[in-house]
Amino acid sequence: MDKGLFVRAIGKYLSGILLLSLLLFVPAGTLDYRNAWLLMGVLFVPMLIAGAALMIGNPALLRKRLQSREKEATQRGTIALGGLMFACGFVVAGLDYRFRWLPLPKWVAIAAAVAFLLGYLLYAEVLRENAYLSRTVEIQEGQRVIDTGLYGIVRHPMYASTLLLFLSMPLVLGSLLSFVIFLLYPAIMVKRIRNEEQVLEEGLAGYAEYERRVRYRVLPFIW
Repeated sequence: MDKGLFVRAIGKYLSGILLLSLLLFVPAGTLDYRNAWLLMGVLFVPMLIAGAALMIGNPALLRKRLQSREKEATQRGTIALGGLMFACGFVVAGLDYRFRWLPLPKWVAIAAAVAFLLGYLLYAEVLRENAYLSRTVEIQEGQRVIDTGLYGIVRHPMYASTLLLFLSMPLVLGSLLSFVIFLLYPAIMVKRIRNEEQVLEEGLAGYAEYERRVRYRVLPFIW
């Protein structure tokens, strides 16, 4: 086992737990925010399992995902906007719980948690189908167009999974106000996809033909 990779992965994992805890529990004014614990569970337990699986089965992919840095200026701005959305959404969810502004019924949180886990499963399948999947917009050495499985239905199944994941998060937290903030994500996603497709059209052989064959980007019959 690569000890350096292990330490880096654990460090990033624990820092994510710490950051999300601060964004949720401090505004909530209490640790007795059960919806927050529910989100932490459905988010970080599968993440730990997936990370362990990559560490054992495909450490090169784990290393690539940990070390990737966005080079596209347009994408860096999009990522910054997404980070602001997450921070504001989580803080508002904590405040919503604290002051009981617009709480949602418990069944909504449970249904959203199930949807979140389904999004995780979809994301895992995308990772299995596409070895070139990256957190950054780039053309990798030897990369080819993937057009089977989920990629035969929509061109960006990874974004379909994140759409399900991210829009279910504020509902797991039981906050309608937070959900309104997270509705910014589809616009962020569209902006990122348009830039990504421009890069792929210019640099990846066969991608333009793939776009003609697979019409929809994220949601079949919609977009």
